[in-house]
Amino acid sequence: MMRRVSKQVMCGDVAIGGDSAVSIQSMTNTDTRNIPATVEQIARLKNAGCQIVRCAVPDQEAAEALGEIKPKIQIPLVADIHFDYRLAISAIKNGADKIRINPGNIGDKEKIQKVLDAAKERQIPIRVGVNSGSLGKDILQKYGSVTPDALAESALNTVTLIEEMHFDELVLSIKSSDVRLNQLAHRLVAEKTKHPLHIGITEAGTVQTGKVKSAIGIGALLLDGIGDTMRVSLTGDPVEEVLYAKEILKALHLRKNTVNLISCPTCGRTKVDLVKITKKVEEEIEPLERQMEKQNIKEITVAVMGCEVNGPGEAREADFGVACGKGKGVLIQKGEIVRVIPEERITDELFQMIRQNLGIQDHSK
Repeated sequence: MMRRVSKQVMCGDVAIGGDSAVSIQSMTNTDTRNIPATVEQIARLKNAGCQIVRCAVPDQEAAEALGEIKPKIQIPLVADIHFDYRLAISAIKNGADKIRINPGNIGDKEKIQKVLDAAKERQIPIRVGVNSGSLGKDILQKYGSVTPDALAESALNTVTLIEEMHFDELVLSIKSSDVRLNQLAHRLVAEKTKHPLHIGITEAGTVQTGKVKSAIGIGALLLDGIGDTMRVSLTGDPVEEVLYAKEILKALHLRKNTVNLISCPTCGRTKVDLVKITKKVEEEIEPLERQMEKQNIKEITVAVMGCEVNGPGEAREADFGVACGKGKGVLIQKGEIVRVIPEERITDELFQMIRQNLGIQDHSK
C-alpha cells in the first residue's frame, strides 16, 4: 500500500508521521489525581505495547499530578484538555509531551494563542481536531447534519486557525463512530493537508463489538495509506485497546518483529485437537514476539494446519509450520519436512524449532 506522505512531529521520543511506523496510543481510565493507580495502569499499557499514553486533565489538581506521574513512566504523556486553557498551560509546565485540545471549546483566539505559545516554548506538539459530536453550529447549519464534508471542513478550518497563529507542530484528528463517514472524511482531509493524522473510531463500543468497528474503520484507513498514529477506543480495560491495535497493525504487515499466524478453521477431516493446539500456539506467540523485538528479528509466518488437503501446501508457504494427520503432525521449515511428531508434542517442538532457527535462547514468558 502507498502511505500518505506527512510532516513528522515528535511526541517525546516517539516520531509521528513522516516515514515512522504507525504508533499505538491509549488513554488511562483512572482518576489522574490518583497518581499510584495512574502510574500502575500506564506501566501495564507500556508492557502491552502502548507507545503514547493520554490522561484526562479535568482540573488543576490533575494538571499538577502530571508533574509527579511523568518521572515515574517510560512513555510519552499527552494531556487531554477541554474548556479551560489554563489547564493546558499548567499541563505543559508539568511536563506533558503533547496537548490534546479542541480549539472550539477552549475559547477566544487570545486564549488559544496562550496555549500555542506555551507549547512552542516547550517545543511540544498539539493534537487538534473534531469529532462528530463537536461540530460547530455554523458547520451543522451549512450541511444540515454530520457529513464527511462537514467533518473535513471543520478540521481544516481548525488547521488554518492554528497555522495563522504561527504554530505548525500539529497532529490532526477527525473521528466518528460511523465507520463509512469516518473513512470518507479522512480521505477528504488527507488530500488537503500534510499534517500527521491520528486515526480511530470514536465511541466504538465494548471490547466485543468495538473490535469489529475498529478493525473495519481503522483498517480501511490504513489500507488507504492514511494514518500516522492510532487509538482503538473500547469501553473497558485500556490494555485491550493496545492489544487489539497491535493485531490490526500485524494483519496489515505494519508491525515489525511479529508472528503472522495462519491456522485452518477445522472440518470433519481434522484428526487432532486443533483448537487446543492453536490456543497453545497463541499463548507462545507473545513471549516469542518480545524476544524477536529485543533481537530485531523480522516478521515470520507460522502455519498450523489440520489435515492433508491444504495443510502441507500452506505449511510449506510459511517460514515454519505443522501439517497434522491422525494423532500426529509433520513439522515443516522453509518448505522442507523436518520430522513427524506426536500430537501432544506439536506446540513444544514447533517453538523449539522456531527459536533454534532464529537464534533465540531466552524464551521465558
